[in-house]
Amino acid sequence: MSDRRDCVGRIPDPGVVLVSIVVMGVSHRSAPLELLERCTVATADVPKRLGDLAGCPNVSEAVVVSTCNRTEAYVVAEKFHAAFGELRDFFCTLSGAAPAEMSDHLYVLYDDDAARHLFRVASGLESAVLGEHEILGQVRTAWDTARAEGTAGTVLNQLFRHGISAGKRARTETGIARGTASVSHAAVSMAIEYLGTLEDCRVLVVGAGEMAEGMIVAVAAAGPAAVQVANRTPSHAEALAARVGGHHLPLGNLEDALVEVDLLLTSTGATSVIVDHASVGEVIERRAGRPLLIVDIAVPRDVDPAVARIPGVTLLDMDDLSRFADAGQIGRQAEVAAVESILAAETERFSGDRTAREMAPLIESLRGKAEAVRKREIERALAAHPEIDDDAREALERATTALVNKLLHQPTVALRSAAGRAKGDRLADSVRDLFDL
Repeated sequence: MSDRRDCVGRIPDPGVVLVSIVVMGVSHRSAPLELLERCTVATADVPKRLGDLAGCPNVSEAVVVSTCNRTEAYVVAEKFHAAFGELRDFFCTLSGAAPAEMSDHLYVLYDDDAARHLFRVASGLESAVLGEHEILGQVRTAWDTARAEGTAGTVLNQLFRHGISAGKRARTETGIARGTASVSHAAVSMAIEYLGTLEDCRVLVVGAGEMAEGMIVAVAAAGPAAVQVANRTPSHAEALAARVGGHHLPLGNLEDALVEVDLLLTSTGATSVIVDHASVGEVIERRAGRPLLIVDIAVPRDVDPAVARIPGVTLLDMDDLSRFADAGQIGRQAEVAAVESILAAETERFSGDRTAREMAPLIESLRGKAEAVRKREIERALAAHPEIDDDAREALERATTALVNKLLHQPTVALRSAAGRAKGDRLADSVRDLFDL
């Protein structure tokens, strides 16, 4: 990958800088939909991909966040450039793309910048729909999966705990999630804008996951003439249909249903298209000239993009949704500054907590060395003066222990209070040099 400062920022010196946290990813902002869907990790495949990352020589922890807008790998690594190569290869394997093709669309951040990015993702600032609330649950699920697979350890657990906290604060302390703040609701709003209304419309929703559920609820609120729900698992479709007074449709009857409906909304976890060009072509011939609107927000896409070329069909996907959302989020833009302020504070708090945690071993080492010196001197004094009785020995122990504690109190306080800042790094280096730690 070339030295792209807009995506990477300051490149670490490979001979000096050791990097703990690295995130590499591809998103709706960095890549076309065709490439983004090739990088998507299906829910069932996440454990395997976590194992692939954790098995890399320079990776000790890993979390994979894969949504309709992004696929990102958060890892704890030792050396930036070595880990960078492993992460790039990971994305090339996912997408089937050559490194040269992937490099133009990947972004990579490390340490505080990686943390700040996760906090922006969890807060909805990086979403196609500004402030969308679904992403916070998706981040939590990604973290939970990594913990269950044993690939998230101390560092990433701390990072994602702060990320969830930042996302919650953004939503409770600002109006960033006000209005249409979900991908599923935005998809229905986009359909309504195109059709004018859903009243007297017959709607078919394919899928039964979180996105499909959100679309079903939004559709029901718009007062359609009829709602049908189809899904690979019939029981899930039946439950969702019953929730809005709709009807369950066997997935095998999809083509016949498309002859009758006015709007198809789809969002499944399928890894290949479930609505192909030939089937829709036949459907249109049976519709007697009636137009069909299809909104596909699945990534990878559920509907063959070639369907858009069939006369009488309008096909809208995530690219269209991004444009629609950009036009409709002006009211929430005013909240971005408030969210950014929260995230800046959360990033500083995370950095301080992380550095303080890393400072603990140094403080422990300092105190351990001082205690070893104290004990040696006590033993030497007692050996030279065997006449000292037990009471005097106990008093000597108390006095020397108190002396060591008092001498180390100020250095310990200074190290802890300066953690996370340049001063803390200088103090830590000085302590290591002065006491040969």
